[in-house]
Amino acid sequence: MSTEAIVLIGVGLYLFIMIGVGLYASRQTHTLSEFIVAGRQMPPLLLTTTIVATWFGGGTVLGASGAAYEDGLLGVVADPFGAALCILLVGLFFARLFRRLKLLTFVDFVEQRYGSFAAVVAAVSSVASNVGWVAGMLVAFGLLFESLTGVPLEIGIFAGAVVIFVYTAVGGLWAVALTDFIQMLIVVVGLGVLLVVVLDDVGGWATISAAVPEGTFRFLPRENTGEQWLNYLRAWVIFGVADISSQSLMQRAMAARSERVAVRSFYFASAGYLIFGMVPVLLGIIASVTMPGLEDTEAAIPALAIAHLHPVAIAVFVGAILAVVMSSADSALLSAASLISRNLLPLVKRDPTDRLSLLVARLSIPACGLFAIGIAFKAQIVYDLVIDANVLLLAAVIAPLILGVWWRRANRVGAIAGMLSGVTAWAVTSLVAPGLPGDLIGLFASLLAMLVVTPLTQTLDPPRPVLDSDGNQVALDRRFGGWS
Repeated sequence: MSTEAIVLIGVGLYLFIMIGVGLYASRQTHTLSEFIVAGRQMPPLLLTTTIVATWFGGGTVLGASGAAYEDGLLGVVADPFGAALCILLVGLFFARLFRRLKLLTFVDFVEQRYGSFAAVVAAVSSVASNVGWVAGMLVAFGLLFESLTGVPLEIGIFAGAVVIFVYTAVGGLWAVALTDFIQMLIVVVGLGVLLVVVLDDVGGWATISAAVPEGTFRFLPRENTGEQWLNYLRAWVIFGVADISSQSLMQRAMAARSERVAVRSFYFASAGYLIFGMVPVLLGIIASVTMPGLEDTEAAIPALAIAHLHPVAIAVFVGAILAVVMSSADSALLSAASLISRNLLPLVKRDPTDRLSLLVARLSIPACGLFAIGIAFKAQIVYDLVIDANVLLLAAVIAPLILGVWWRRANRVGAIAGMLSGVTAWAVTSLVAPGLPGDLIGLFASLLAMLVVTPLTQTLDPPRPVLDSDGNQVALDRRFGGWS
C-alpha cells in the first residue's frame, strides 16, 4: 500500500473520530451557556489542555517552522514566544476577574463598561480576527494534505473545514475541549517522534548547531534603527498583548470550574505552550541545514517527515498536524459564533430567546467558515494570515479592554476616543508609511487618546461599575492571579 493511501485512510479515521466526539459532547450542550462556556464546569486538566491546543495550531507548526527556517529565532518572536507571554498575562491579570463576572464573552464586559458602540467595534474586530485565524489554519490543513498525499490544496481546505463545522456546531465548547485533549496527545507523540528520529538521522543537535547560518539564534533586531525596533516590538505585542482580548482565551477563563482553576490552568498552559512551541521551531532550523533551498518554507516539517519517517509513522504525524490545525480552527469558529449570537444578534432581534441565540451560534459556525475558506483560497501563507488577523484588536480594542479592567476611571467617552484614534492611526500609517507597523502605532494612539480624554470627561460621563451577569456589582479585590 502506498504512503498516500495509508495517510488518507489514517486521516479519514481521525476525522470520523472527531465527529463522533462532537456528537458525544452535544449531549451536554442544551443552552447558550453550555455551548459557549461549558456550563462553567471545566476541570483543570481539560482546561489547561484546551488553552494550549487553542493556540498551538497550524500557525505554530507550519508557520513558525517556516519562519524559523528563513529567519531563525528572530522570525518566531510573535509565535511561540509572544503567544506564551499572552497566556501568562491572561492568567496573571484577567482570568480571576472574568471568571468572577460569569459572563459569556469578553464583549459583554466591554458593553457593560463602555456601551453598545464600543461593544460592536470590539465584536466586529474579534469576529474578523477569528475568521482570519481560521483561514490560516485551513491553509495549513490544505498545504499538509497537498504535500503528503498529492490532493489539491483547495480540496484539503474544504474537507477539513466541513469536519470542523460539524463537531463544533453540535457540541460547542465541550466538543472543542474534548477533541483538543485527544488532539494534543496526538501532537505530543507525532512531533516528538519526528524530532527524535530527525536528530538521530542527522547526527544530533551538535551537528546542526555547528552548521546553522550566522544569526540563526539571534533574538534582537539585526539593525539598530527605529523601524527595526518598532517592527520587533510589534512582533511581541501582536500576539503577546493583542490576544489578551481574544474570545478564545477569555472563553476558557469564564468556563473554568473556579477562579483558582482558571488562574492555575493558564500558568501551566503558558509553560506547556512554550515548551511544545519550540519543537516546530527546532525542526524548522534543522530543515534549514539539511534541506536548504526549499521553495515553500512552510512545508519544511512535512518535507522532514517524508524524508525521515516510515509510511505508518507518516500517517501518525499527519494526524498530529491535523490535530493542531483543527484544535485552533474549531476554537476560533466557536469564538466568532459566540460573539455573533451573544453580542451582534441583539442588534437585529431585541432580547432574543436562549433557543434562538443557540441556533444562531450553531449556524454562524459554517457561515464564518465559508468566509474563512474564501480568504484561505486567496491568501495561502499561514504565518502572515494568523498574525495579520489581529490588526484591529491591537489598534482599537486591547487598550480600552485593559484599562477597563484595571483603571476604575475608564469611561465610555474615553474608550470610544481610544478606539477611533487607534483605527485612524493604523489606517493613516498603512497608507503613508507602509513599512512601519500601523497596528502598533494605532495601539499607542488608542492608549494616548484614552489617557487624555478619560480624565477630562469624568463629570460628563461617570465611569460605570463592574457588574456580573446578574447585574450585581463585583468586588475588585484579589484580581491579580496569584496561586491560591
